[in-house]
Amino acid sequence: MERGGGGGRGDEMMMTSGATGRIHSVFRSVLSRRALLRVAVALQSLFLWLLLLVGGLRRRRAAESEASAAAEAGAGTWKARRRRQAAEEEDVRRRRALAEEVAMAEGAGAGQGTRWDTFLVAGARRNALFCRLWAPATKEMRGILVIIHGLNEHSGRYLHFAEQLTACGFGVYAMDWIGHGGSDGLHGYVPSLDYVVEDIEVLLDKIMMENPGVPCFLLGHSTGGAVVLKASLYSHIREKLEGIILTSPALRVKPAHPIVGAVAPIFSLVAPKFQFKGANKRGIPVSRDPAALLAKYSDPLVYTGPIRVRTGHEILRISSYLLHNLKKVTIPFMVLHGTADRVTDPLASQDLYNEAASRHKDLRLYDGFLHDLLFEPERDEIGAEIIGWMDGMLRPQAV
Repeated sequence: MERGGGGGRGDEMMMTSGATGRIHSVFRSVLSRRALLRVAVALQSLFLWLLLLVGGLRRRRAAESEASAAAEAGAGTWKARRRRQAAEEEDVRRRRALAEEVAMAEGAGAGQGTRWDTFLVAGARRNALFCRLWAPATKEMRGILVIIHGLNEHSGRYLHFAEQLTACGFGVYAMDWIGHGGSDGLHGYVPSLDYVVEDIEVLLDKIMMENPGVPCFLLGHSTGGAVVLKASLYSHIREKLEGIILTSPALRVKPAHPIVGAVAPIFSLVAPKFQFKGANKRGIPVSRDPAALLAKYSDPLVYTGPIRVRTGHEILRISSYLLHNLKKVTIPFMVLHGTADRVTDPLASQDLYNEAASRHKDLRLYDGFLHDLLFEPERDEIGAEIIGWMDGMLRPQAV
């Protein structure tokens, strides 16, 4: 029995031992597979998490880098813009000081019968406009002539003509337009010639307020003539004037090459201040008087740099507009042009005379004369003809 019992115990141990061995083996096998699977999943999750973390860090760093670069670029752009603005303001101060130094009387004892002054006017956009006044010193003004100069020049050049006018009892006002002479703006740059039209109206309102009842005329030279003619097409400006005088008006201006006219509208928006034509320091001949020619192109207030894209486009735009609206001109006018003008087209002045609806109009063509008629050797004769025309316009009022 003991053997049997012992054998039973031994069998039980063997069975138990055998069963235990089989159970442990299976358990270890199952545990390893599951553990490996879990480890693999855990490692994969960890790897993906690390990828996401690293990718996020990279994106964050890239975004921070881009933001930093953008900020630096923005700061650089702002600083560059501020430097340009500061340089422009400094140039305006320099030009204004030069404008104040321009002689307002000819000769040592000249100008004794004339009182004169310079002053600033706030333009339509609150921009400072440098202006000049010449008036008879001892008698009331019979009339006032407002002079609007041409492209790239300034009001101080018209001293001789101003004294001729004051000697005949006329007062003279003259304005430097935006970007010219002593007025605000980048030298030689005109963002819009319509701004000049609006500034003319501001000056006219000031003149009429200070001189109630005195008849007023406008004179414009070259591009200034185009601006004056356009201003006269607005009834609220036309009703303030007795008439206009145009010397060598820029009524038909063609680009140097057809492609310039095609791309100018686009470039004037994208790069308005870009200068695309080399400066001509010697200058285009605009007078047959060598001294007058030298004086113009050696004058520091006369812009001789390359024309800017927007300015050129504005000239093309206003001349095209005027050519399509000549029949709408009703104001009394006198137009003067030299037949040898190499800057503006004298035939366009003939077209203005032929097509304008004005009842009172006069055309004077000067054979062989150049562009700057009031600086030609015959300047006094031309000035006398302008004064005579204004006298004729005022005569009916005196009756």
